[in-house]
This record gives sequence, structure tokens and C-alpha cells, in this order.
Amino acid sequence: MTGELVHLEIAEGLATITLDQPPVNALDRRLVDQLTATIAAVRTNEEIRAVVLTGGHSVFAAGGDVKEMLDWDYPAAVRRASALGDACDAVAGLPVPVVAAIEGYALGGGCELALAADFRVCSSRSRLGFPEIRLGLIPGAGGTQRLPRLIGSARAKRLIMTGRTVAPDEALACGLVDVIAEPQAVTEAAIELVTPFLTGPAVALAAAKEAIDAGLEVDLRTGLRLERSLFSGLFATEDHLIGMRSFLDEGPGKATFQGR
Repeated sequence: MTGELVHLEIAEGLATITLDQPPVNALDRRLVDQLTATIAAVRTNEEIRAVVLTGGHSVFAAGGDVKEMLDWDYPAAVRRASALGDACDAVAGLPVPVVAAIEGYALGGGCELALAADFRVCSSRSRLGFPEIRLGLIPGAGGTQRLPRLIGSARAKRLIMTGRTVAPDEALACGLVDVIAEPQAVTEAAIELVTPFLTGPAVALAAAKEAIDAGLEVDLRTGLRLERSLFSGLFATEDHLIGMRSFLDEGPGKATFQGR
């Protein structure tokens, strides 16, 4: 599946979604709509076991299109901000591991999109941040909510309230990114990160993701009940039998899962 601004390639269980709107992958209406449609296609494809989300070898996404936003009034802001927020929610809601491969800048809405992934790999020349405050705005597609959950409220406030960008070393130290790769090698590093998931127990991986993400939104008691329910449900899968039998017969790490 290839759109004008968003390309989807699928090979051996790995889906690669590439934003392609030079020069900076501005997240305007057309790109966001195509991204939303692409994510919907990924969600319904049962062959996909992991996703790499990239902006190519120059830039991830440098945020929303300021020229487009200049003419927004309040109703337009509600509609369009919701569109990008919904796209980010759709990425976060995919039942497979998702890694954002960040070359160059991931700013504003671009950084919010990266936050919706489970993992982030950036280049040693990348810069990440939320410059909205310098426009008299705040992040509106999840940044004020996902960022503090990832790096803590004080660090999130400093980044969002100052609008400054973060270099890779600081991003790694605070947990904003998980891996730093050499320039032009970010996509390869992202693929390496998710490769183990391609042959992993797909249902259990989805359950682990759901337990963690949903558990962060509720109190501990409710989260523990969710975990126990998901844990018990995995005893209805073929993979749990494969994993247990393999462990007893061959030791850990030898199972060949079927994803069922």
C-alpha cells in the first residue's frame, strides 16, 4: 500500500510506515488523513507482527504546518487537533510493538507521533522537542500527557514550558529515546530492535502491551485485575503450550511460536 504522502511496506511480518512530504514532513491535513488510513490498514492485517514508523533519512517530522494553522479559528482547531491526536492514539493502540525511527528533527506534533510508539530510536544528529509554547500554544496531540508518563512531570514541564530542543544524549538519559544510532542507520537499528518480536508469541506480546498501557491509566488495584485477566486468557493460546513444552524439553529461549 503506497499513498502519496505515506508509504506502507510489509515484509516477513514487519510493516514499515514512511512519511514522505519533503522537506520536513509537515503534519498537515492530507498527511494526517493518509497516516490514519494507513494505521487502520495495519491494524486489520493479522500478518503484521511489528511496525517501524519513519520519516526517511533526513527528518522524522517537524511538526504541524504553521501556515495551515494560521487561519484556524476555535472550531477548526478542535477538528484538526483531534485528527492528529486520533492518529497518535491509533499508533499507540496498535496491538503490536511499534518503534519510531527518528532521523533529524522530531518537533511538536512530530515528537508527539514518536511518543505514541512503544520505542524510539534516534540518530546522533537528531533533535527532539516541543516548540509550541513559542507560538503561544501547547502540545495538542498527546504531548502533555504521554511525555510526563515517559520521563516524569518535572522534566516534561521543563521541555514543554521552555520549548527547547533536546540533543540525543539528553534524550537517552531522560528516557525520551531508547537507542542512539549513527546517521543514516536509524531505520536499520529500529528493525534490529523489533526483530525478536517478529517470531515472538504475538498474543502474549499484545497482552503485555495492553496490560502496561492500560494499567498506567487506572489505579493499582484495577491494573492488577487487568493483568490477571490477561494472564489467564493466555492459557487459551497455542503459544503458551509451545513455550512451556519447549522450556521443559529444551530450556529457555528455544520455542518456535505460531502467533496463535
